[in-house]
Amino acid sequence: MTMSGSSTGYAAISAVYDIFNSEVDYEGWADFAESAFDRFLPERPQLVLDLACGTGTLTALLAARGYDMTGVDLSPDMLSAARENCPPGTLLLCQDMCGFELYGTVGATVCSLDSLNHLTRHSDLNKCLRLVHNYLDPDGLFVFDVNSPARFEREYARNSYQYDADLPDGRAVFLNWQNCYRPSSGLCRFDITVFTETSAGSGIYSRTDEEWSERCYSREELTAALENAGFELCGIWGSTSMRPPRKNDSKLYFAARAKK
Repeated sequence: MTMSGSSTGYAAISAVYDIFNSEVDYEGWADFAESAFDRFLPERPQLVLDLACGTGTLTALLAARGYDMTGVDLSPDMLSAARENCPPGTLLLCQDMCGFELYGTVGATVCSLDSLNHLTRHSDLNKCLRLVHNYLDPDGLFVFDVNSPARFEREYARNSYQYDADLPDGRAVFLNWQNCYRPSSGLCRFDITVFTETSAGSGIYSRTDEEWSERCYSREELTAALENAGFELCGIWGSTSMRPPRKNDSKLYFAARAKK
């Protein structure tokens, strides 16, 4: 028996997001951020913004490394999970990437797990970059990643994926992920269905459907957008170890300095 529902945000996946992303190397991402800090800043920043922080896993890791963290995300459900993951006192703000407001500037901003790809309009990307620039200290650093064109063309395309896992309370959960990438528009739609057992062993599942979209941005597009927002590009890499990018890399990693 299945009960159905729908969602337009991250309500369905927030409780299982970390389970289905268990392979993500957050420690490696934090190492990448710190390597960029050491390479491109005169000293490591004290205040760091985690933009589109999601469940706060990276936020918490950086907080544990001594940074005063602020997390911004549009989803109340993801921020609820972040509240559980982050240390007490972490400032978490429910705000849009294209319209967030901070109480002051920060020394660095990080944005992980292809969050910028979710800005499917160039105008929204530009708004976001201008805001990041506005809330960075002079010469502050913006460190982020995006899904590469190779990933959209090779891994996403029209492929579908199925995952299953068990929640900590023993309930089973299944996830179906269907992609539809259109190279002509550069847009990829993700249709996501989550089946969650209502109680452990019951065999009764609730169903929730969500739809997300991402835009494929080229290195050239992102470099131009950064420059237009007042950034100086520091580097582009193909891994968190700062390896030079290759044609088939799934991710691209950027660092850019706010010129003021």
